[in-house]
Amino acid sequence: MTPTATLTRLRLNPESPAVRRDLADRIQLHKTLMRLTPGTPSPHPRRDAGLLFRLETGPDGPCLLIQTTQPPRLTGLPAHYGTAQTSDLTPLLGALTPGLPVRYRITAAPVRHIPGPCYGRRPDGTLLRRRGTPAALHGPDAVTWWQRRAAAAGLAVNAATLTPHPFPRSPRSADPRGLYHHLSQIDGHAHITDPRLLVEAVCRGIGRAQSYGAGLLSLAPA
Repeated sequence: MTPTATLTRLRLNPESPAVRRDLADRIQLHKTLMRLTPGTPSPHPRRDAGLLFRLETGPDGPCLLIQTTQPPRLTGLPAHYGTAQTSDLTPLLGALTPGLPVRYRITAAPVRHIPGPCYGRRPDGTLLRRRGTPAALHGPDAVTWWQRRAAAAGLAVNAATLTPHPFPRSPRSADPRGLYHHLSQIDGHAHITDPRLLVEAVCRGIGRAQSYGAGLLSLAPA
């Protein structure tokens, strides 16, 4: 059975004080968007609601793409926050087939872990290391990261264009190293190798920093 997903395109009102506040603070933006979800008690409320989002800017101003498992509660948004259009992604997910060429877009936070120092060995000879340090990836390294993650999600990348998407960093950020301050938008063409894995990745999101607006994978037939 194909999982259900709903996509909401929210055209933001730049005159709204709440919008201006949220665009300057990704933590507050995440809190605002969580008001679209049912709000049932859960240790992982964002993940359980399937909330993923991406901020885009076009000729008509800023726009949020918001994906949820169930239709969002738009009444939970602040007054005059923006205008919304919601569509059901389930038919699209059910139409994904092996070999199908697609266009894609994702905003991601490519990161690699630098191994920590060695402090011993296990009896089988395996090295014991201290906790590693994450480091943000840029340029070709970020594209290589994406190609690996896409392959694991049932998508073979044919072309990829990377555009840096930094955003204002809040002093309240839970990301003290600034790893997720510099997100990257990746656009390109690919073909599907495993629809089941791809549907799971679309619904679950790809990579880290999903609370900062990363991980939402958009697909369209090429």
